[in-house]
Amino acid sequence: MRRNLPRRWACLILGGALLMPYMMVGVLIAALWDGQPANLLLPAQVGVFVAVLPVVALTGLFLPVRSVEVNAAQGLLGAHVEVPPRQPRRSWQERRRTAAWFTLHLAIGGVVSGCTLAVVPFTLVMLALPVTGQTTPVLGWLVTPGWAAVAWALIGLAALAALVALAAGSGELLARLAPVLLGPTPSERLAAAEEHSRTLAARNRLARELHDSVGHALSVVTLQAAAAGRVLDRDPATARNALAAIEQSARAALEDLDHVLGVLREDDQPADTRAAGGRGPQATLADLDELITASGADVRQEVGDLSGVPALVSREAYRILQEALTNAIKHGCGPVRLAAAVQGDELRLEVTNPSAANGSKVGGGRGVQGMRERVRLLHGDLEAGPATSLAADLGAGPAPAPATALTAGPAAGETANGTAGETAGGTAGEAVGGAVGSDGTGWRVTVRLPLRSSL
Repeated sequence: MRRNLPRRWACLILGGALLMPYMMVGVLIAALWDGQPANLLLPAQVGVFVAVLPVVALTGLFLPVRSVEVNAAQGLLGAHVEVPPRQPRRSWQERRRTAAWFTLHLAIGGVVSGCTLAVVPFTLVMLALPVTGQTTPVLGWLVTPGWAAVAWALIGLAALAALVALAAGSGELLARLAPVLLGPTPSERLAAAEEHSRTLAARNRLARELHDSVGHALSVVTLQAAAAGRVLDRDPATARNALAAIEQSARAALEDLDHVLGVLREDDQPADTRAAGGRGPQATLADLDELITASGADVRQEVGDLSGVPALVSREAYRILQEALTNAIKHGCGPVRLAAAVQGDELRLEVTNPSAANGSKVGGGRGVQGMRERVRLLHGDLEAGPATSLAADLGAGPAPAPATALTAGPAAGETANGTAGETAGGTAGEAVGGAVGSDGTGWRVTVRLPLRSSL
């Protein structure tokens, strides 16, 4: 408290200085009302002080004094006042709290300032009485030299000590009330929490977009580059195809990265607009052929008419298929079966691929987690297990029971048993048993997405 006392005292003096114009106007009005000359130099009437406080409160209601008072409380009082978020217009709750603080600051500051102006000169005069050797009138008393002058000097010191205690207590009181009256109101805290939630949602969505697009491209580039290196000498045509797939995947990843960075730079755009991806077109099911071609995988397509799928559902379905295909390329072997069709009022997707014969273990990738988040945003559920590995049921009704528990086997995207030599589509000899590996194991991603879905 000793360290903050000078600054807090200055804050109280500032409140008294702000109160002075109100007091002077009040004294002038009171003098005109009584028909007497006004004393504007020492406006110390208690009645005028009490009368101007409602005017001070009205000023706090309508004038933008909150930011000034917050700076004073933080810089002079040393109070930890949370900076309230900017609002398009002031609420009445915020106006009332600001008016209460402004009135309290000026009232207490006026009292402490008046006492400071009176007590400090009084103490100096009292301390000078014992050394002057003269009889001096003080507050109607004649103070003679000697012990009487010493007693009045002690009274002056006591008054100064009382003034210091008053300033310290007043400063501590204002420092405790500042966070309550100047901090964010409940409505402002709610608005800030909602804005923070929208910002986190936007960041999570951008993280998923980067993982799905750039992660897919890097997986394709890595595997295709390894395949091209192996066949470069004996099969230049296949190597050129692999390099073309690398080029196409890298170009698509750059476009997606540019889209995400563009959204991040739009700081002045609302968070919900950023979360919706308001910059540039996003890939949909109409770009499915390009995705499959760029992957270089041996994909057997069974695609129906998808023209009636809403744009939002189409974007999410594309990203889920992209992640499922990436997992099949990285962790599977042999051809990949991809089916997409509208059945009734929902879109059904399936991606099935054989797993490697040497077994696998659950890994810590983010692919399945990202698909789970997309499912959750669309009010669906997800199940996983061998042979029916990953099923994302985004239907509007109750979720079907999972065929197998998630821990029964590694989900697509959570195994790490592939090698660089196992190219995206494998070879014809690896397609033993159709879409299931030679050891009878395989993984499937099944998605049922309602056509009337919204994030």
